Amino acid sequence: MGIKTKDAWGLLLVLFLGQLVAFSMAAASFASSLVANLGVDAPLTQSFFAYLLLALVYGPILLSRRQKLRIPWYWYLALAFVDVQGNYLVVKAYQYSSITSVTLLDCWTVVWVIILTWYALGTRYSFWQFLGAGTCVAGLGLVLLSDAKSPDEQDPSKIPLLGDTLVIAGTVFFAFSNVGQEYCVKKNDRVELVAMLGLFGLLVSTMQIFIFEREILEAAVWSPTMISLFAAFAIALFMFYTITPLVLKMSGSTLFNLSLLTSDMWAVAIRVLFYQEQINWLYYLAFTVVAIGLIIYSLNESSAGDGTTTSTEATDQYQQLPSEDNSTGSGHSLGRQERKQQEETHIC
Repeated sequence: MGIKTKDAWGLLLVLFLGQLVAFSMAAASFASSLVANLGVDAPLTQSFFAYLLLALVYGPILLSRRQKLRIPWYWYLALAFVDVQGNYLVVKAYQYSSITSVTLLDCWTVVWVIILTWYALGTRYSFWQFLGAGTCVAGLGLVLLSDAKSPDEQDPSKIPLLGDTLVIAGTVFFAFSNVGQEYCVKKNDRVELVAMLGLFGLLVSTMQIFIFEREILEAAVWSPTMISLFAAFAIALFMFYTITPLVLKMSGSTLFNLSLLTSDMWAVAIRVLFYQEQINWLYYLAFTVVAIGLIIYSLNESSAGDGTTTSTEATDQYQQLPSEDNSTGSGHSLGRQERKQQEETHIC
């Protein structure tokens, strides 16, 4: 009885954390859409403050340990680079598309992760997982159809299909970022991952701001409302990066994927209640189809891990990523556990 009660509380904690992730994602989307509506196009600057928060909070914790990095710094630099590009493209999409379309099209990430892990890691998937992913793609196609018929097509300041294209391009970068983050958080702890992601994300975004957004920032009117929106976005993204590794480690991507669906419903509520806009019925159909696809995929995710055959060479290369201290002895002891957890890299 005591064990069952403990498991129940653990499940409730995971569900609660999953909803916090979904809410933080919806809050960041809401802040970005408001910034776009106010006429400021500075996606890199928005992400800059989020990475700054991560570096300020987790950097001192990492330094206090006085330990060498378990993964070389250049891997974190590469991870931060793709993460910054993903955030840039998705936040940029709010200039052209609606909050509902952007949040739901984020689910394209799962498609790219399947392709990436299939070729790069040798991961194999079951028929049901392909069916679930295919169902998601069908639902996302309905989003594109809905946006093609959107009244925003008549608005010269809004180009929904361009916004959708930017989101899909952003999910390619998020797929690389998700696979890398999953590896890092399973091999090490989340503090080193989040601290280094914040540090190098800050560095990359600063360089790109100087090149691409300097004139935009000089011309922007920094009213209290605008400053509040930038702060809200940074706090929401800070929550997202802080909680996501916990959810992935406690439950894997099954509950994580399903929890993120809630952010799409938050987006619907925001668009209806705040913007007072009507939503095409195709969006609700698309949401239902995507939800069904993710459920099919997630329910068959754990069972597929037992029967799939993976490429030994690719797996070993994945596990034996060079470390700062050039130690590879721990790779064999973690082999079985990491092979079971490779299928948990598919984040919607």
